[in-house]
Amino acid sequence: MRIAALSDIHGNLWALDAVLADIARRSVDVTINLGDILSGPLLPAETAERLMALDLPTIRGNHERQVLEHDPARMGASDRWAHDHITPSHREWIASLPASMRLQDDVLMVHGTPGSDLVYWMETVDPAGQRAATYAEVLERAGDASASLILCGHSHVPRSQLLDDGRLVVNPGSVGLQAYEGDLPYPHKVGNGSPHARYAVVERSAGGWAVEQYAVAYDWNAAAEVAQRHGRPEWAYALRTGRMA
Repeated sequence: MRIAALSDIHGNLWALDAVLADIARRSVDVTINLGDILSGPLLPAETAERLMALDLPTIRGNHERQVLEHDPARMGASDRWAHDHITPSHREWIASLPASMRLQDDVLMVHGTPGSDLVYWMETVDPAGQRAATYAEVLERAGDASASLILCGHSHVPRSQLLDDGRLVVNPGSVGLQAYEGDLPYPHKVGNGSPHARYAVVERSAGGWAVEQYAVAYDWNAAAEVAQRHGRPEWAYALRTGRMA
């Protein structure tokens, strides 16, 4: 079985279309979506339409939850843009998405960790900033999740970790945004160092799961120009460079 894993599209339809075209060349059995789909100053409605038509196995991320549940007057700028530019049918679609999903009995899809859509799984944020999580931290966050393959997103950082008990945790990185600033639980910056759209293909074989991480070129300048027009120069810089200014 070959699974293409997408996450953290953030309304970047240019990146999504490039990734879907790349996946089409790789003979996968299923493409899945790990959430944080629309939030950001790009094309939330158009991205929703594209994905609704594809009907991929999809879970919600923290930004879907926030767009639906938070007071618009107190939303961050990215969630507020999505909130204001999607339609009732788009809201109905994201409201229908589960927080987690089993693709098969031993393949689990989550956004952050099995216990939270706000916790990075393979990264840790402390007062010094963000760093790679230790093995013990990754293992603790896995808890008793029973799956040979666990697919997660949220941090935007492509990474995988094989646990000693045989469970493989894979983060495909972000399709749509390669750098950003976060504030939970401490202020921190994330950057992958290039603007390429990320995704992963995970394949089951007799020897277990194998992971291929991909970085796909797309028209990031077009996306950046839209972010700039929508009043988000920090997004424009991140989209063009994969770094925070």
